[in-house]
Amino acid sequence: MTNRLYIIGAVIIGALYVLFSSIYIVDEREQAIVMRFGQITDVRTEPGLYFKIPTDFVDSVQIVEDRLLRYDIANMRVQVSGNAFYQVDAFLTYRIADARLFRERATGQLSVAEDRIGASLDAALRQVYGLREFSDALSDQRAQMMQETRDLIRPDLAELGLDIVDVRILRTDLDAEVSATTFERMRAERLAEAALLRARGQEQAQSLRAIAERQSVEIVAAATRDAEIIRGQGDAERNRIYAAAYGQDAEFFEFYRSMEAYRAALTNTGTTMVLSPDSAFFRYFGSGGQLPAASTNFGTPIQPMAAPELPATGNEPALDGLGIEESVAPSLTLEDGSELQPTIGTEAPAPVEAPAAAEPAEVAPAQP
Repeated sequence: MTNRLYIIGAVIIGALYVLFSSIYIVDEREQAIVMRFGQITDVRTEPGLYFKIPTDFVDSVQIVEDRLLRYDIANMRVQVSGNAFYQVDAFLTYRIADARLFRERATGQLSVAEDRIGASLDAALRQVYGLREFSDALSDQRAQMMQETRDLIRPDLAELGLDIVDVRILRTDLDAEVSATTFERMRAERLAEAALLRARGQEQAQSLRAIAERQSVEIVAAATRDAEIIRGQGDAERNRIYAAAYGQDAEFFEFYRSMEAYRAALTNTGTTMVLSPDSAFFRYFGSGGQLPAASTNFGTPIQPMAAPELPATGNEPALDGLGIEESVAPSLTLEDGSELQPTIGTEAPAPVEAPAAAEPAEVAPAQP
């Protein structure tokens, strides 16, 4: 009885082994390579339950990935045209497109395939970067560089049954040795540009200052000239009015001038004068305060003259209304094409209108 139970148990275990060794399941994320005595007989790419000859001595199944896979490369040192170096991080995505070829060329092992992928990606990146100038690697050519890299490695990896879906460059940084040199060069360029702008600004400031000083001298000179002309014409008009006024009554004028002389000589001067009573100086001194007889023969009333007019300086706009020509302030053109205009006013102010001349006033005749 005991032996019979052992036999039944052994039969059941053998049957279960045969059953489970003849069944294999393919997941939707996988594909199966079926081999008989080491030769590939079938490739299962559709998910489901499949059967084979029991045990692995005759038929064996190798499961490989059917998903998108990723391979990363980091801190890769590449050289561009001009002997500059970059530190590059990149990755690519791929999938096993031909499982049969993948088994024959890479023994179905991802580690073997990734060794080939790393070598191909390294060589392709070096070739793509080597054809670029220093600034191109950081410009809008990046998308084109990634596409060129993918196209370079795709035929090589297709021999392993791999399909390269995409290549992406994550980081492109200057190499540590080049970074310091590049920074110093950029700093020197910016300092030179700043010095150039300062020099141009100082040149413009000196030019504007010279123009302002010249205009100031010209304005003051013109104002002084016109003031002297107006003052001289005013003095002449004053003397003419005095002469005309005093000429209307010569006797009164002589009396008035004598009174002015008495005031200047005798008022708070502390001066002692010894003169003869018959001196002409005392002609009106002893008159008892009596004025001389008034003259009845008056001259023509004095008419005031119009205000003097300055000579015209032309129809061109003047800076101050006095004939000073306007000077054009220089402008500064920067490297980006923009113009830097001076911030001082250069337009001529509106000329100040002269007040209307007063109507001629009649001079009343001198009263006795």
